[in-house]
Amino acid sequence: MQRALWIGGAQWSGKTTVAELLAEKYGLTAYHYDYHDARGHQDRRIARRLALGEPVEDPTPDHVWLDRSPEEMAAETLTGFPVRFEWALDDLRALFTARPAIAEGWGLRPELVAPLLDSPRRMVVLVPTEDFRRHQIRTLPRAGNLNVPVTDPARSQANRLARDRLVAEDAARHARRLGIRVIEVDGTLDAVAVAAEVAEHFAPYLGAATAA
Repeated sequence: MQRALWIGGAQWSGKTTVAELLAEKYGLTAYHYDYHDARGHQDRRIARRLALGEPVEDPTPDHVWLDRSPEEMAAETLTGFPVRFEWALDDLRALFTARPAIAEGWGLRPELVAPLLDSPRRMVVLVPTEDFRRHQIRTLPRAGNLNVPVTDPARSQANRLARDRLVAEDAARHARRLGIRVIEVDGTLDAVAVAAEVAEHFAPYLGAATAA
């Protein structure tokens, strides 16, 4: 954990691609928050619902994406991040590898990661500009389509994008308050170039990772 590097930030900002590029180049072990949160943490999510006396079943897609405002959706997401972060930390502590880890994901919030850092330089937060967000929506199928059975797909997608924008703004605000670098991804650099910029930020630690 003390040697880990962290990439937080917004949806569709290239976090996963950048982490994979750095992991391959510098011999790091990549941890993808979204993958584990959507799969390996489901049993723990159900157990928590039971403990709180909540329904065990996942809420309906309409409830998730249509029954509440984007502001309410964002508030619920932000409230849930601390619990989910503890599950991610359990995953990271259980990694059996001699290589340092690079962890990425929107749930790796700067205010949650900061207490673990010996220097704010061990973290970077990636956020897309509005133009780049629109580009991702046009070109990435998973960004442009929720692909869930809702009664109003257009409004659910609009709610999702508004929620993601609010969550991204919150991440950038906390990062700047904590002295953690925020990189705005605007599409003028390709993924390799963005990864190089992040690598330059992590340079004091990547040399040690290569030596290890």
